Amino acid sequence: MSYLVYAAIFRLLGADPQEEMLHQLGLWTLILLLSGLSLTPLNRIFSIPKLIQYRRMLGLYAFFYLVLHILVFFWFYLDANLAELFDEVIKRPYVTLGMLATLLMLPLVLTSTRAMQRKLGKRWKKLHQLVYLIAILGCIHFIWQSKSDLNEPLIYFIWLVSLFSIRAYFARKKAQ
Repeated sequence: MSYLVYAAIFRLLGADPQEEMLHQLGLWTLILLLSGLSLTPLNRIFSIPKLIQYRRMLGLYAFFYLVLHILVFFWFYLDANLAELFDEVIKRPYVTLGMLATLLMLPLVLTSTRAMQRKLGKRWKKLHQLVYLIAILGCIHFIWQSKSDLNEPLIYFIWLVSLFSIRAYFARKKAQ
């Protein structure tokens, strides 16, 4: 984040700085989200239970970057025009998916405290399983908005599929 501020001030973001900023914020949102999802499989593989304590922090950082990503889009591309934002959500499927992921992430952020965990009980865990759908939507959003070069978005999609595969392996192993 501080690099983006530095790069913006010193004009290091290239010919289209708002595009680069939008891309970097979206990319870091996805990286943080997938990193948070990676902690449980890493713990299961390497037996490092201390990793789990960082999930909430990574999820909250992912949401922070997501909000900045949306603000850059809203401010620089839509001139802070709410009507145009609604048009974009309706007109462009990748924007629709991104906004859906954002709306799904909001209750996770609002219920991320220990007090909400206790209050919601078993429903908390069920609610927070939405993160898997959010990650899928985030990857599809990235793939759809990448017009021709799919190499970078596919790396993140492979990361997500790998995480699901590891989780499925451990779920099968536990069921035996």
